[in-house]
Amino acid sequence: MRIKNISYVSMATLLVGLTACNKGTQSGSEKFIETASLDSSINPGDNFFQYVNGKWIGTAKIPSTQTSTGTFDELYNKTKENIKSLLEESAASEAVKGTLEQKVGDFYASGMDSAAIEKLGYTPIKPYLDKINAIKTPQQVLQFEAEMEKQQSAIFTGLYVGPDEKNSSTNILALYQTGLGLPDRDYYFKTDAETKAIQKAYKECITKLFVLIGDNQSTATKKSEAVYAFEKQLAESHRTNVELRDPQKNYNKSAVSDLDKTMPVLKPSAYLALIGVKTDSVNIGQPAYYAKVNDLLKSTPLDIWKAYLAAHIIRNASMALSTPFENADFEYTKVLSGQKQIKPRWERIYRSADANLGELLGQLYVKKHFSEDAKSRMMELIDNLQKAFDSRISKVDWMTDSTKKVAKEKLHTFIKKIGYPEKWKDYSKVSIDRSRYFENIVACDKVEFAYQINKVGKPVDKTEWGMTPPTINAYYNPTINEIVFPAGILQFPFFDLNADDAINYGAIGMVIGHEMTHGFDDQGSQYDKTGNLKNWWAVSDNVKFKAKSKQVIDLYSSFTAIDTLHINGALTTGENMADIGGIAIAYDAFKLTKQGQDTIKIDGLTPDQRFFISFARVWKEKREDKSLRLQVSTDPHSPAQYRVNVPLMNFTPFYNAFNVKEGEKMFLPVDKRIKIW
Repeated sequence: MRIKNISYVSMATLLVGLTACNKGTQSGSEKFIETASLDSSINPGDNFFQYVNGKWIGTAKIPSTQTSTGTFDELYNKTKENIKSLLEESAASEAVKGTLEQKVGDFYASGMDSAAIEKLGYTPIKPYLDKINAIKTPQQVLQFEAEMEKQQSAIFTGLYVGPDEKNSSTNILALYQTGLGLPDRDYYFKTDAETKAIQKAYKECITKLFVLIGDNQSTATKKSEAVYAFEKQLAESHRTNVELRDPQKNYNKSAVSDLDKTMPVLKPSAYLALIGVKTDSVNIGQPAYYAKVNDLLKSTPLDIWKAYLAAHIIRNASMALSTPFENADFEYTKVLSGQKQIKPRWERIYRSADANLGELLGQLYVKKHFSEDAKSRMMELIDNLQKAFDSRISKVDWMTDSTKKVAKEKLHTFIKKIGYPEKWKDYSKVSIDRSRYFENIVACDKVEFAYQINKVGKPVDKTEWGMTPPTINAYYNPTINEIVFPAGILQFPFFDLNADDAINYGAIGMVIGHEMTHGFDDQGSQYDKTGNLKNWWAVSDNVKFKAKSKQVIDLYSSFTAIDTLHINGALTTGENMADIGGIAIAYDAFKLTKQGQDTIKIDGLTPDQRFFISFARVWKEKREDKSLRLQVSTDPHSPAQYRVNVPLMNFTPFYNAFNVKEGEKMFLPVDKRIKIW
C-alpha cells in the first residue's frame, strides 16, 4: 500500500532521495567549465563554494514543486522527460501480457487514470478500515498488523531481511524501530516555533483524513490528538539518529523463544507465524522499542489503537486515493519541507513505478539511455582510485603496519557495481491490471514481501542492488563490502566520456572516493572485508582513529547551517569523513593521469584548479529554509556548502592551487588540518 517502500539497510549513500536518468553525455558545448560563471567578487580562499556557485545561487529560483534546486535537481529535471517518454510509450504499446512493457505501461496507465481514482474516493481502503473497526482484542491488533506486514504496509513493526552482520554470508530477519508519523523521535519533544508548527500541521493532517472518511470535526480532532499522544509514547522508546549510527548497539541477535518471555503480549513467535516466517532467531535492532510496543498492547485502550492504525492506513495510501486525500497529506508536507505545490500526477506515478517496478523500468532505461562505454571508463576510474587509496594507506602515520595490511585487503576486496545489475530482479509473479492502481501497488508489495521473506536463513545474493538504475546517487554497503554507482549518476557534470580528466576525477572521481572511504569511516571501519561486524584494528590504531573522528565531529559542529541551528557533527560524521577522504583519494588518482601531471591551462585554469572547480560545482544547491532545517535535523549529510568548503579547508593541494593564505576564511594551520586517509 505504501507508495514508496523503504528498506532498513546499513547503507552509506552519497546523498538522499533523487532519481533520474540520461545518456551520460553533455549536451551542447564541449566547454566543460564556463569561466564567466565563476564569481570573481569572492576570494576562493574565503568561500570556495560561493566562488564557484555564487553567481548561479544569486539568480536561481526554486521551482514551486521542489524544496531545492541545484545540480542533482537539474539532472533530475533535465532527464525525467526521458522517463516520461518511456512510460508513455509502454502505456501506448499494447504489449503482450506479462512482458515488462505491459507491466510498466499498465502500471503507469492505472496511476494516470485520475477519473477512475477520483470516482473511487477512499473505497480501496474501506476493507482495511472495516477490519480495524472490528478489532476487539490486542491479538486482533497483531493479526491486522501481520496482514499489513505481508503487503509491506506494517504500521508499528519494522522488518528487514539482509545479511547477518556477524555472519554476513547468511540472511537474517531484522526488526527495527518504526511507528511514527513525524520524521523522527525528536520532533515529538522539541518546543521551538518551527517544530511546533510541524506538530500542528501533522495533527491537522490526521484530523482532515478522519473527516474525509466520515468522522465529524470534533471526533476527528479527538482521534488525531490521541494518535499523536500515542506516537509520542512510542517516540520515547526510539533511539536518536545519532544512537542509530552505532552498529554494535543495533546488533542484538536473539532467540525468538527468549523474546517471547520478555514480550508475552507481542509474542514474536506467534507474530512471525502469522506472516509465514520460520526462524529461531532474529536481530532486534532496538529492543526498547519492541518492549514499549508490548507494554502499549497491554495498557492502551483499543479505541486508541484503532485510531492509530486507521490514521496510518489512510496516510500510507493517501497518494493512491482521490485528490482530497492527496491534498490533506501535502498540506503537512508543505509545512515540513517548504515545498509549495504538489508534483504533477505523471511524476508522482513515475516515482511510484520506480519504487514498485524499479528494475523493470530500469531495463527500459538502460536499453535506451545508457552507454556501455561509460561502464568501462568508470571501471578504469575506480581502479585508479583504488591504487591511490592503497598508496595513501601506506603513507598514513597513525596506523600500524599490521592494520594497514588488513585495510588494504578490504580495499581490494570491494565488489564494484556500475550502471545496472548483471542479474535483473524477477517480476514474473507480479500481475498488473491497467484499471486498478491501488491494487497494483498492493500486488507489487505482496510479491516483494514474499521474495524478501523467502531469503531468511539462506545464503546472501551479492548480485542484488539497493538502488534502481535511474537513480542519481551512489552507495557503499558494509555487509557486502560493495561500492555501487547506478547509471543515473553517470552523466554530466559528474561524468562525461568527452571530458578532460580534471572534470571527471573532480566530480565522479570524488564520488568514487567518497564511497570507498565509507568502508573506512566510523561505521564502515567496524566491518571486515567479508562484511562481518568484527574488529580488525590494533588497539592503538583504534584509539587514534577515534581521536581523529572526534576532530571531524568538533569541526563540523562548529558551523551554523541556518539561524542558530548548527550542523550535527555526530550525526554527519560518516558522510563528512567520506567527503574529506573522497576528495583526497580522487586528487591522488587524478595525479596518476597525464593531465594531472602537467601544467597546461584550459581557459586560463590549471588542471588542479579545474579539478577543484569540477568538485565544487556538483554540490551547487539552493534550498528552502524549512527543507534545510529538516536536513540538518534528520540527514546524515551536511549541507552542500560545507560538503565543499570543509574538505578543502583540510586539503593542502587546494591551498596550493588557489594560493590560499593565512587570514582568509577557509585557512587552517597545517597542524590543524584533518588527515585521516
